[in-house]
Amino acid sequence: MDFPANQIGQTSVTHPERRTYPRFPVKVQIELYEEGSDVPIHSETTDLSRGGCYVQLSLTLALGAYVHGRLWINSSPIRFRGRVVTRHPEFGNGLMFLELEGSGEQILAAYLDAIV
Repeated sequence: MDFPANQIGQTSVTHPERRTYPRFPVKVQIELYEEGSDVPIHSETTDLSRGGCYVQLSLTLALGAYVHGRLWINSSPIRFRGRVVTRHPEFGNGLMFLELEGSGEQILAAYLDAIV
């Protein structure tokens, strides 16, 4: 069997980066509510971007679950609505932001720009 020259010895497939925004290893306090629940989940992010965050949770949320909550950036709460896009049982969830209320998008962008 003949292989194209660029595939000889290739042992892994590379996947293009799917994220729109770079992630930063930042710990920010977060309060979450699974849609339809009034029980708060308090935690902190392990990384943060303009498009979402990863949250440490021992009791993880189901993939596809919708959440709303608050991130505290420089002591100011940013309200958001999001969706669970990754789940690692007993470790945490990746959240994608669907909506940031008010000036939340500008506050988050300024905070992340200051990290760089």
